[in-house]
Amino acid sequence: MKFGMGWSSFIPTLLKAVQNTEGPILELGSGLFSTPLLHWLCAEQGRKLSTYENTQEYYKFARKFRTKTHKIKFVTDWAKEDFDKKKWSVVLIDHTPPIRRTTDALRLKNRAQYIVLHDTQEKSWHYYGYKKLWPKFKNIYHWEYGLSYLPRTSVVSNISDLSLFREGT
Repeated sequence: MKFGMGWSSFIPTLLKAVQNTEGPILELGSGLFSTPLLHWLCAEQGRKLSTYENTQEYYKFARKFRTKTHKIKFVTDWAKEDFDKKKWSVVLIDHTPPIRRTTDALRLKNRAQYIVLHDTQEKSWHYYGYKKLWPKFKNIYHWEYGLSYLPRTSVVSNISDLSLFREGT
């Protein structure tokens, strides 16, 4: 597992989304920061959390957090997963391969109150396919804490207004 600067830059946006919702949370791509953070927030609030991971190394890490209310699933084919059949309060998208981020955000566009996308700085839009994603959502918020702080995080929603993310920025 490599550790790099900015891996946790999604935390302020993710916290705001979690604190302003009540239902189940979906994490696509586990992480050293996101999985423990979401695990403990959900445990404290009695919320269900589902983590999907397709990399053995990260799955091995994430499965340590498996509980009755925190489902951890190893993915062999993202297209065959049925997480888009359920409604979610918050979805964190930070998984591989890169193009799956756009594909899965579109699968969930009418099933999630808030979709938090990591690595959304403009230089990465082509790599992740984000440029095709923005027109498919009614509401988009790009969190840009200072011009030099990377990677950026965005929130999209077809269900909820995103004004709460603009407050205090």
